[in-house]
Amino acid sequence: MATRIRLQRHGKKGKPFFHLVAADSRAKRDGKFIEKLGTYNPTANPAVIDINFEATLNWVQTGAEMSDTARAILSYKGVLYKNHLLNGVKKGALTAEQVEEKFAKWLAEKDSKVQSKVDGLVKNAAKEKIARQQAEEATNAAKAALLAAKNAPVVEEVEEEVVAEVATEEVVAEEAPVAEEAPVVEEAPVAEEAPVAEEAPIAEEAPVAEEAAPEASEEASAE
Repeated sequence: MATRIRLQRHGKKGKPFFHLVAADSRAKRDGKFIEKLGTYNPTANPAVIDINFEATLNWVQTGAEMSDTARAILSYKGVLYKNHLLNGVKKGALTAEQVEEKFAKWLAEKDSKVQSKVDGLVKNAAKEKIARQQAEEATNAAKAALLAAKNAPVVEEVEEEVVAEVATEEVVAEEAPVAEEAPVVEEAPVAEEAPVAEEAPIAEEAPVAEEAAPEASEEASAE
C-alpha cells in the first residue's frame, strides 16, 4: 500500500485550515486517512504550522510520498533536513552526535529568521497604525474646518451686503453732482460767434441807385 503525506482542507469559506495527514494514496483528498500528523493555518502571518515531528519523520523514512505543499511544509519545519542527516549516519558519513549538533544549529538559525520576520511585521503594523491615526486626524480636522466654514459665512455675507450697499451709496453720491459741474449752456455761445447779419451788408454794395441818380438829375436839368 503506497502511503502519501498530504493536506485535508477544513475551515470556512475564505478561511481555509488544513490537516496534515498520512493516507492511502488511492483515498480521496478529504477521505479516510491513516494518521493525523499536524495542522497548517495559511491565513496567519506568518503561517502557523504545528506538526508531530517524530511521527512525520518516521513516515518520511519509511518512504511515504508527499504532495508539493506537504513537501514544502516538511522542508520548512526541518523534517527533510533531519532525514537527510540521518541518511548520512546510515552511510557512515556522520555520527548521531554530529546530526544533533547540525540540526540544533539549523533550528537556531531558523528560529532567528522567523523571529526577525515577526518583529518586522510588528514594527510595520505599528507604523501602519500611526499612519492610520494621522490620516484619521487629518480627515477629522478637514471635516471640522468644512463644517465651520458652512456655519460661519452667514454673518460674513450680511456684513458684505451692508458694506456693498454703503459703497454703492457713496459712489452714487460722488457721481451725482456731475450735472452741476457741466454747464453745457455756457460752453455753447454759438450765436455770438456767428453774426452773419453783420458780415453781410449787401445793401452797402449796391449803391447803384445812387450812381444812377445823378444821371437822372443831369438829364432832368438838360431838359
